[in-house]
Amino acid sequence: MTTAQTLFSHLPATDRLLRDAAFTALLAEFGHTRVVATLRMLQNEAREHIRSASKLPDWSEDWAKKTRSVLEASQRSALQPVFNLTGTVLHTNLGRALQAEEAIAAVTEAMRSAVTLEYSLDDAGRGHRDRAIADLLCELTGAEDACIVNNNAAAVLLMLAACANGGEVVVSRGELVEIGGAFRIPDVMRQAGCTLVEVGTTNRTHLKDYRAAAGENTSLLMKVHTSNYHIEGFTKAVSEAELVTLGNELDLPVVTDLGSGSLVDLSQWGLPPEPMPQQLIADGVSLVSFSGDKLLGGPQAGIIVGKKALIERIQSHPLKRALRADKMTLAALEATLRLYQHPETLVERLPTLRLLTRSAEDIHRQATRLLPAFEQRFGELFDVRVEACLSQIGSGSLPVDRLPGAALTFTPKDGRGTTLAALTQTLRELERPVIGRVAEGRLWLDLRCLENEALLLEGIAQ
Repeated sequence: MTTAQTLFSHLPATDRLLRDAAFTALLAEFGHTRVVATLRMLQNEAREHIRSASKLPDWSEDWAKKTRSVLEASQRSALQPVFNLTGTVLHTNLGRALQAEEAIAAVTEAMRSAVTLEYSLDDAGRGHRDRAIADLLCELTGAEDACIVNNNAAAVLLMLAACANGGEVVVSRGELVEIGGAFRIPDVMRQAGCTLVEVGTTNRTHLKDYRAAAGENTSLLMKVHTSNYHIEGFTKAVSEAELVTLGNELDLPVVTDLGSGSLVDLSQWGLPPEPMPQQLIADGVSLVSFSGDKLLGGPQAGIIVGKKALIERIQSHPLKRALRADKMTLAALEATLRLYQHPETLVERLPTLRLLTRSAEDIHRQATRLLPAFEQRFGELFDVRVEACLSQIGSGSLPVDRLPGAALTFTPKDGRGTTLAALTQTLRELERPVIGRVAEGRLWLDLRCLENEALLLEGIAQ
């Protein structure tokens, strides 16, 4: 008998393993079908290992342990909770805004129960799923009506398709932005059936440029807030208020894509100010679209507020059904918006604002508390320090503005990039992965978004 044949003979049969007491708990927890399928996969893997390495795999002494490991890994959610220590508060790849406890509770209740999504308790008839939240948005922004879809890109597409299909839309060249995923305003125009009319130059656009471009085929005058980049120097832009005056003169609606969209004046907390929907509505803008999951701090959603006649046109467009939000999104959005009715407690109850307004001193004290544990765990291979750093808001919001804070930094004592890469891999493989950023030959764990120190220390202790 050859060596391979001898090793093959050591592989246990599936039936024998299933009768082993060590598999009793596995069968109860994962079910007979999945356990058998996993065992067959492991047996094939073991045979391949024998053929290539002429030995049994390392785990072959404990089939139950290996089977559990594989099954537990397959059960792990694709949306795995992580520590966001990247220094980007609204990190698109990590899910953007954390939800308030009130929003979490509202979603849980909506998932557990039948709800009045499209049912009117007043007359037992069919209601509109946007109605309750539209009323709340009107209260907060001063708009006549509102519409909710699944994200702001959808809001822009729907706004253009419903109000300018077949017509021309006049936009400044300096506002033809591209956001994540190569979503470009000119491409959206084409998909919505509009003709883009560019006016002005990249850095300077005047009111006379809009006036000269408007003609009998013009449907809208449009402003796009350049939230993900900034031009300085010899610049000129036309304000919404100025454009509304021209729009009224020419009998043309003015629409604005705000992108991030903040419902509060951020400057009261020392943050850079952002244009607010309620100000644009007060200026007379016909429609304003913005995101629910950026500076608003809620779930992914696209919100359109503005004139009632235009909102009704949007609500009746066929695309609205394809782009509408589900009951969980609406529940979370309503709960988040209700926090804005009590502005005195907003910064404590809304995670996005709470994280954005943390002081550098508070974060530095936190870093100092954590330093000894990280030095004990990683000090042999790394120089671990507390260092000042600059965080960013993220998701295209206020891209050139930075938030002062503090980070734990890890510099390899051997100076090797492979040592640093091994550390980042180790942290990503924790039960709750730790995601930082590598820059200047160091790993930076920016602590601005860390609220649960105990859980992080528990993970590091692994």
